[in-house]
Amino acid sequence: MKGLLAGLQLHTVCQSAHCPNHAECWGQRTATFMVLGRVCTRCCTFCAVNGGHPEAVDPEEPEKVAEAVKRLGLRHAVITSVTRDDLPDGGSAHIARTVTAVRMRNPGTTVEVVVQDFKGDPQAIARVVEAEPDIFGHNIETVARLHPVLRDWRFRYTRSLETLRLAASHANETCVKSAFLLGCGENDAEIRQTLEDLLDAGCIAVCMGQYLQPTARHHAVARFVTPAEFAAYEELAYALGFAFAVAGPLVRSSYRSGELLQHIAPRKTGGNASHAI
Repeated sequence: MKGLLAGLQLHTVCQSAHCPNHAECWGQRTATFMVLGRVCTRCCTFCAVNGGHPEAVDPEEPEKVAEAVKRLGLRHAVITSVTRDDLPDGGSAHIARTVTAVRMRNPGTTVEVVVQDFKGDPQAIARVVEAEPDIFGHNIETVARLHPVLRDWRFRYTRSLETLRLAASHANETCVKSAFLLGCGENDAEIRQTLEDLLDAGCIAVCMGQYLQPTARHHAVARFVTPAEFAAYEELAYALGFAFAVAGPLVRSSYRSGELLQHIAPRKTGGNASHAI
């Protein structure tokens, strides 16, 4: 897996964000591709992805991702990116081209995108949705009160909700999904309110996982949520009306995304989608 990614000069969020599940996923020949480089223009206090001056965009990257998906034989591909405030369209056209390239090279593969807020630009959000990914994901990341603490000042809780709402308004058969981390200092009432806000914005799927501090300079873990509590939060999400929900200590934003499509749209997956984390 490392050799394939290096040979095509591709990045994965598995490596860049220190995902706790990447060994399991790589063993299953699955990965979440991170396009538009590996340096983010924003610096969130919970995220291991490097912030700073971004690299030049590789115009051949969409085809490289499509080739990697083909070589790995993936039935379900996940595409995410760093935030690129330096680009006029936030990189939305590049992401849309990547979705199209994967589809053209791999007609039987379903595609998920997990994207930034594009500074709330409706055209950029619509551009990605109109590329027709099977899943459009944008992560709310945390509850409203902790948003200014955990996220770069350019991210806003209300803007994230509006990003999801705009995506849902353009979506045809695309599933709209979000995710957030627990153990950062939130309480039960705030978790419930976040779930209700996501539903109101048009989300039909949600993932909830334990925050793990990447380095000593990142935001500290407030507490470790128990498995029983995670099970209760997952049950709450279903009770509130989500079509798909998953919660657990190592859950991340694209955890069991292939299962989401089996649950929501089994005809797209043939009932046998690979998991991606």
